[in-house]
Amino acid sequence: MNETKFDRFNFKSFILNAVEDLGFYEPTEIQERLIPTIIKGDSAIGQSQTGTGKTHSYVLPILQKIDPEKQEVQAVITAPTRELASQIYHEILKVTKHCPVGEEISARVFIGGTDKQRSIEKLKTQPQIVVGTPGRINDLVKEQALFVHTSTMLVVDEADLMLDMGFIEDVDQIAAKMPVKLQMLVFSATIPEKLKPFLKKYMENPKYIQIEPKQVTAAKIDHWIMPSRHRNKVKLVHEALTEFNPFLAIVFTNTKKMADEVADLLIGKGLKVGRIHGDLNPRERKKMMKQIKDLEFQYIVATDLAARGIDIQGISHVINYELPSDLDFYIHRVGRTARAGHSGIALTIYDPADEDALNRLEKMGIEFKHVDFQKDGWTDLGKRNKRKGRQKQVDEIDKQAKSIVKKPNKVKPGYKKKMQSEIESFKKRQKRLQRKK
Repeated sequence: MNETKFDRFNFKSFILNAVEDLGFYEPTEIQERLIPTIIKGDSAIGQSQTGTGKTHSYVLPILQKIDPEKQEVQAVITAPTRELASQIYHEILKVTKHCPVGEEISARVFIGGTDKQRSIEKLKTQPQIVVGTPGRINDLVKEQALFVHTSTMLVVDEADLMLDMGFIEDVDQIAAKMPVKLQMLVFSATIPEKLKPFLKKYMENPKYIQIEPKQVTAAKIDHWIMPSRHRNKVKLVHEALTEFNPFLAIVFTNTKKMADEVADLLIGKGLKVGRIHGDLNPRERKKMMKQIKDLEFQYIVATDLAARGIDIQGISHVINYELPSDLDFYIHRVGRTARAGHSGIALTIYDPADEDALNRLEKMGIEFKHVDFQKDGWTDLGKRNKRKGRQKQVDEIDKQAKSIVKKPNKVKPGYKKKMQSEIESFKKRQKRLQRKK
């Protein structure tokens, strides 16, 4: 076994073998800060952007703390979407397959859209780690098939999305069945006010770990914006996709209805398009995810459900058919591309009403390239707010002129007219200089 920087956590040898197998050498910042806290038994709130190694920051220490001799639930991990729950479960399996014979750790995933009766039957033996969506876990607890009262660890992943999707009540009911001395680990991109009462109820002096992004988005994303200029937006998306010829592109819309509309119109134009949104039934969603993983589609149209917690490999281009009302979702959307050191392009088609949102994104440190699509390909339009720049320049010259042309000490008749004339000629000289530049 080769040495890695995970050795300092004194993990059991099967975890270190798994870490090596996964190709991890050095812990990420959130792993560095959270792993010792979790091993110690403290509750914690982790706030970090997507792609920071958050899942392993709690999976590895939880596996360290599981007692393989106790065949009872010892940790419950909740996630807002079926896809995210399945992903976490598969990450756990990648580690537990290294368990020595006789010390195996059992984990099970419980998500909506699967046969509840079959899940109940399989619970004759309680798993040591439970992963799943809050609704399904809570159902199994109410059916007295799953016993969470023995668990001392509870993970609430993507807590702000749990809140948005109305699952916090289910999580609350699950937590209420657990011991008073509960180690709770909450992960969230943001901590909304409405989430705070829930946190206060179960967490006493939690360790708060916020990982400030070194950059708001991945370094290798090129952010492009294109004005809609009252043109047909689906036609613009089609032209952009055809010109990009991506390995895999994802087009984001704000609503399920719009996702279906855009997907249908693109299919009508001859593109093979997959779709992901909340109206797909569980079987359709599972089938769609498999088809995407098998690269049956070059294009996907999705709502923000796919921006959080679904890891689709190989996305080279992201197109925002419309900007999300919550700008945090812009970061999540574009974070689907340029992963693991690859580069990517995120194109946003904007309307005049989006100016304020674009200004706010620029204040967050995002630099946009202003482009348009013409017959011979992409054209650089230069700065989006040229007019503003020109006005700023004019205001600056005005200010300068007034500070240089001062009121004379001895005032003579007609001095105001003379001063104004001097100011005007100074301004003309400055404007001539600016034009020459």
